[in-house]
Amino acid sequence: MSKLSKLIVQKYGGTSVADIGRIKEVAKRVVRQKRKGYKMVVVVSALGDTTDDLIDLAHKITDSPSEREMDMLISTGEQISVSLLAMAIHKLGSQAISFTGAQVGIITDTSHTKARILDINTKRIEQELKKGKVVIVAGFQGITMTQDITTLGRGGSNLTAVALAKALGAKVCEMYTDVEGVYTADPRIVPGARKLSRISYEEMLEFASAGAQVLQPRSVEVAKKFNVPIHVRSSFSNKKGTIISKEVKAMEDIVVSGVTVNKNEAKITMCDVPDKPGIAARIFKRIAQSNINIDMIIQNVSRTGYTDMSFTVPQRDKNKTLRVAREVSRKIGAGDVTFNEKIAKVSVVGIGMRSHSGIASKMFSALARKKINIGMISTSEIKISCVINEKNAAKAVKAIHKEFGLGKR
Repeated sequence: MSKLSKLIVQKYGGTSVADIGRIKEVAKRVVRQKRKGYKMVVVVSALGDTTDDLIDLAHKITDSPSEREMDMLISTGEQISVSLLAMAIHKLGSQAISFTGAQVGIITDTSHTKARILDINTKRIEQELKKGKVVIVAGFQGITMTQDITTLGRGGSNLTAVALAKALGAKVCEMYTDVEGVYTADPRIVPGARKLSRISYEEMLEFASAGAQVLQPRSVEVAKKFNVPIHVRSSFSNKKGTIISKEVKAMEDIVVSGVTVNKNEAKITMCDVPDKPGIAARIFKRIAQSNINIDMIIQNVSRTGYTDMSFTVPQRDKNKTLRVAREVSRKIGAGDVTFNEKIAKVSVVGIGMRSHSGIASKMFSALARKKINIGMISTSEIKISCVINEKNAAKAVKAIHKEFGLGKR
């Protein structure tokens, strides 16, 4: 791939292009950068709640729409926004051209609704950049080798932007959203949350997987793998945001960087599972074959040769998971399969946790003082997560945030 000098890749989320007024403001920001001599590649999400509205339309037809047809449907949202942004840039006297993911050669596998990028052919983008045009690319989408449209999963425009930044050799990928960066907690839950100036890829990956909706986890994985720095900033101000990059020593001095909450998971419980070697492998192999991602798993103590097994999955996969789990349950001679959607996963994240003890007990104590019961626990080297009742989510985040002194200083 050729390296383009002075190249900026920018991504604008749905709130940044929610209406015509905001699209015009984005166009002004892009043109300002172009007039400073930068080559501009801009990735755009669908307008506002367009994707959710399209999903709602599909579910008015059927509860189980074909994943291929869902990709055909929801990929149209970005086509609207890229063309409108190109028109807005033309209006300001600059050249621009809009493309779908397929038109710029974003090749993916065949996993509809959560496809993975296999390759990007940047030739067409480079040709248009050399003509002095702003290149606007529809985020969230690609095409298979057999010419089927695919989408990259919720938040997939972030992945499009990072992948293009890597493929084109950009020095930074700017992610524009409705917040000014990454905070120690969701400012809508904790008004005193503090904006972080820097955060490591590892921490951001845990933040994203734990429920922080600033970036899609897969986009952070790709950025980390190829060392693409990300600058998360607001499309409504010119302030510096949060830089996501490799960890530096200063980051390690901070024990806990933030608290996140995720209300978009469901807990599935398989009751009376035979407590025999190989049973868990059979269950989770079948679930994996259905392209369902499992998050947390807990198995109760065996009683009379049977046990209950619980695990969490994204809520969007609940119905598919229930079908698969019930099918497996019948085959292995297990009992009922139940579910609970009224859960929340609250997590603390920080690189400093590697070298500091007592973080878990401090978190559990904060929850205990608020009389919040813990249903499941999982840990990694830099994250501790607890599943709690959804109604206690905000209370839990505020209590933990205060416990670790993460507020504005």
